[in-house]
Amino acid sequence: MQHTPELISARWRRSSYSNANGGECVEITEDFPGVVPVRDSKTPNGPALVVTAGSWTAFVAALKG
Repeated sequence: MQHTPELISARWRRSSYSNANGGECVEITEDFPGVVPVRDSKTPNGPALVVTAGSWTAFVAALKG
């Protein structure tokens, strides 16, 4: 059984494609081995999607391709 990481003390970083106006941004934290929590920067207290590190890597590669 996989447990959801505790995200209270996570250090989030915003996408490098974000603009200075704060627009529609994605934030991730790399503080958790094996998983990548992802959230919407407009709702930092809202839910986070937690995906496996391999899935995140494949997703980013597909976006770049």
